[in-house]
Amino acid sequence: MNLTLWIVQGLLSAAFLMAGGMKLFAYEKYKQQTEGKTPGNGPGISRGLVTFIGISEIAGGLGLILPQATHFAQILTPLAALGLATIMVLAIGFHLRRKEAATPAIVLFVLSLFVTVGRGLN
Repeated sequence: MNLTLWIVQGLLSAAFLMAGGMKLFAYEKYKQQTEGKTPGNGPGISRGLVTFIGISEIAGGLGLILPQATHFAQILTPLAALGLATIMVLAIGFHLRRKEAATPAIVLFVLSLFVTVGRGLN
């Protein structure tokens, strides 16, 4: 089970670091990709909110790996996973409201919950 959790944590961390990095450091590219998918489905989100989400995703991605790997403040790993699951619940609502596919957010939500429960029980 420990190996499975590490694999899921690594995959989630990579996904959130990439997604957060794009939101934080390549806003124009992110905006072009997201706004171009479904024109006319209502306003997107502000640059400030995108920046906040990007910072949160990067912090969560690091929090999935670093505390467990360094054996320092290991309680932060399930808390980071719970925070990322919360972000994904909000992302699911956002995408459904815009009539977009929410499947990636749902998958990330389920995997984040798996890490929350798996690491929270240790």
